[in-house]
Amino acid sequence: MTQPDYLAIIRERGTGALDKKMGIEILEASPQRLVATMPVEGNTQPVGLLHGGANVVLAESLGSIGTQLHAGPDLRIVGVDINATHHKSATSGLVTAVATPVSLGKTLCCYEVVITNESGERTCTARITCLILANRA
Repeated sequence: MTQPDYLAIIRERGTGALDKKMGIEILEASPQRLVATMPVEGNTQPVGLLHGGANVVLAESLGSIGTQLHAGPDLRIVGVDINATHHKSATSGLVTAVATPVSLGKTLCCYEVVITNESGERTCTARITCLILANRA
């Protein structure tokens, strides 16, 4: 059995208005690994550093998309927990996020998301847990 074209699925469904505003671009996608970039410019706090909340948006987007790809199109998913540790600031360029599953279950999925700057230095580590819900009739 061949793997679905997960990037095509994402393009067809869309990533959401906030991801577009943040400039998030999905480069690789499957339930086992997601990779995305986000520009620092436009996502900074007043002193010019990448906003910590922007890291959280990026992490939540990847964890949610990964969970949806795992669960399939007929089930709804919602984030129920997210945390982030900010290790180093980013002031320019792109950050890259790589999300890998901690667990992929029938009702809960958990992803670790590692965000790095253009030098490959880890700037943030996040963990997101999503709940898989049945569709309402």
